[in-house]
Amino acid sequence: MKLRCLLIDDEPPALKVLTSYITSINGLEIAGQCGNAIEALDVLKHKAVDVIFLDIKMPRIIGTEFLKNLSHPPKVIFVTAYREYAVDGFELDAVDYLVKPVSFERFFKAITRLNRLMGQETSITNTSEVATTAAFVYLKVDRDMRKVIINDILYIESWKDYVKVFFVNGQHLLAKQSISAMENLLSEHKFVRTHRSFMVSLDKISGYNGFAVQLGKTEIPIGRLYKQAVMEKLQSY
Repeated sequence: MKLRCLLIDDEPPALKVLTSYITSINGLEIAGQCGNAIEALDVLKHKAVDVIFLDIKMPRIIGTEFLKNLSHPPKVIFVTAYREYAVDGFELDAVDYLVKPVSFERFFKAITRLNRLMGQETSITNTSEVATTAAFVYLKVDRDMRKVIINDILYIESWKDYVKVFFVNGQHLLAKQSISAMENLLSEHKFVRTHRSFMVSLDKISGYNGFAVQLGKTEIPIGRLYKQAVMEKLQSY
């Protein structure tokens, strides 16, 4: 049996990301997409829904208040840019609380948790493509959410409220994201923060010394506060 999903988010790019992820997993189907909680109430009156993917900061009524006012709510997974509501989310018996931008791996974990509660298995639509399908994230570039293959990333540099992502093919992009958020987003992958302004792919490191790591002809500095952790990571990798 497929679980019917209702997506509630006032940002079209976020809905696009969720749609992409949901269609990559067996056993899920989209019952509706709404830009706010008021629209969602109408959908819930006319359609059976098994799980809501719910943003929190939305026009007119926030997601947590919307959920509190449902007499018989379905399962809910919060998907939001705001960490500070996590406690409220779990107090409302949320299955999971995902912080944007959400990687496919993190989304997959949430669905696995949901399926355990529902007594179902979790699988990707094409198992032969699990590795390549899972290894991507969406990053905000201008007004779009850009799909980025994680294995293509060479290193990341902080640019104030943005990050510049450098790729193995020599190209780069500027994304609206902090490097700390990127560190969290890529925590399940083989990356290391070497400096307050840099993080690098461990697989792409060709050499290192006490002051820098080498990515071919490119040198990335190792900050004093990061040195011990970097050396431990490199020596155990």
